[in-house]
Amino acid sequence: MRAVLDYCTGGTERKVPAGMLFIHEGGKTGHLFVLVEGRVEVIKGDSVVAVITEPGAMFGEMSVLLDQPHSATVRAASDSVIYEFNDAASFLRDQPAVALLIARLLAQRLNVATTYLADLMHQYAGHGTHLAMVGEVLQSMINLPPSQVQPGSDRQSDPRM
Repeated sequence: MRAVLDYCTGGTERKVPAGMLFIHEGGKTGHLFVLVEGRVEVIKGDSVVAVITEPGAMFGEMSVLLDQPHSATVRAASDSVIYEFNDAASFLRDQPAVALLIARLLAQRLNVATTYLADLMHQYAGHGTHLAMVGEVLQSMINLPPSQVQPGSDRQSDPRM
């Protein structure tokens, strides 16, 4: 994800002290954040689900793309430097290469999650436990209805962004 840093010239560079939260689960900012240096923790509920140190790692992308509140809290685990894009939707429209990098990242995450769920489904099929319902979860993920997509022009902003 270091390649993302090449496109971050329009972002605001922020120094984030250790312990500071810069994304709050359930909040909605429309901002995109890119790690320049340091270490951050992704927290879902009360659990740290990831510790990220890779420069170019992005945070807030799912909230922006889905136009939904943030799905997790992000906290600086050490003094860190980030780029912040206040109007992430405009940034992504202006930088399609970054949007493509995000699409690849999200596809990788989906592939890992689907592979894991399929493995669980195979291991626990027919056992009659709560893990046997993994097949239902997979099926519901596969059959999600697509979002309504309407192409626009450069002069007309996309109301979803």
